Amino acid sequence: MRLLRAAAFLLCLAGFASLSSLHAQPAPEPPGGTAEPVAPVPAPQVTEEDQQALALLADLQRYSGESAEDLRRDLAAANQAVARVRSDANRVRLAVLLTLPAAGAPDDARALTLLDQVAGKTPGTSPVKQIAAILYAQINERARGVTEERRKTAAAQEKLDQLRAVERSLLLERSRNAGGAGGGGGGGTGK
Repeated sequence: MRLLRAAAFLLCLAGFASLSSLHAQPAPEPPGGTAEPVAPVPAPQVTEEDQQALALLADLQRYSGESAEDLRRDLAAANQAVARVRSDANRVRLAVLLTLPAAGAPDDARALTLLDQVAGKTPGTSPVKQIAAILYAQINERARGVTEERRKTAAAQEKLDQLRAVERSLLLERSRNAGGAGGGGGGGTGK
């Protein structure tokens, strides 16, 4: 869910930055009070790409509050949507759902493949591609961390197995030595 919030936050920041540049403060009035009239700034046009990105972000936010059953339904619907229309937004939806454990067994590898298809070699050319690039980086980093933890766990297990083998061999040797001595060890002089 942190991935979704980070993507939404970054997209909102980008949107605010572009809006603030459109609504720049008018120049101060020159001395004497004869300022030229300032033409009104037209409202920014919302493109189809922007609408897709906003709808995508709304869906991603919705996923964070859904039950496991709803997420599984969304995952099935997203799979069907990608099969019908291979749009960038559909791929991102499916990729995010593939990483949510409540939706089913996570499949980070497939999610990364889908996100790479969207972000590709030219990330940042559209809002949806920007979202895909952010999510790709986050999921890839998480997957790397999981791989590193598995490697550390396997190394620790190997060391533990080696220590157990040493312990078994020491116990076996001790029992052999104790069994051959016969129980005599307290011998005195008999006086």
